[in-house]
Amino acid sequence: MSSIPNTLRGKDVVVVDVEGNGQTPPEIIEIAILTISGEAASIDDMRSWLIKPQQPITSIVTRKVHGITNSDVETCPAWSEIAQDINAALAGRTLVAHNAGVEQRVLASHLPYWSPPMVLDTLRLTKVVWPGLPSYSLDKLIAHAQLDTSTVTDQGYHRAGYDAWAAWQLLCRLVEDSGLDWTGLVSAAAPKEFVPKPEPECGLW
Repeated sequence: MSSIPNTLRGKDVVVVDVEGNGQTPPEIIEIAILTISGEAASIDDMRSWLIKPQQPITSIVTRKVHGITNSDVETCPAWSEIAQDINAALAGRTLVAHNAGVEQRVLASHLPYWSPPMVLDTLRLTKVVWPGLPSYSLDKLIAHAQLDTSTVTDQGYHRAGYDAWAAWQLLCRLVEDSGLDWTGLVSAAAPKEFVPKPEPECGLW
């Protein structure tokens, strides 16, 4: 259980991580979705799915990235069987992810009618709040910030549930360290297309 920073309270937020099959274009083989609401977030608020892709998982991503094998997903549902549930979980919520452009692009290719109202990228935010770090990979940031990922007992780095929970912990720490309000958070963490343009100053006519 982790408390929700005041800046994020009352906001409809969903933290997402996806893992792919290593093909071009990539297919999602695992997705975790952490829905944020109320005053605290719990690992119990996370939903995750393993998914059987149309194309096989490449051996290189199994070996060097997430460790998920073709046999692991052999009896799992296809994307078409769970797409409606995924869309419902994401609809109308701010998307949060580490290097969020990847999740946004892959999800958009799988859910052609979905579009997030806002995107917050913890990678972009970290570079603003903690400039000059030697690495901004999620595993290095977990170690740098000494984030507590012990709640995720059945997964490690580069599995969707672990990475989504770590991204949420990272977002909370960054918001607390920076003291940013919602407007400042959007300015620092959102891709350019989601940052509202400043209203022109009104002059006398």
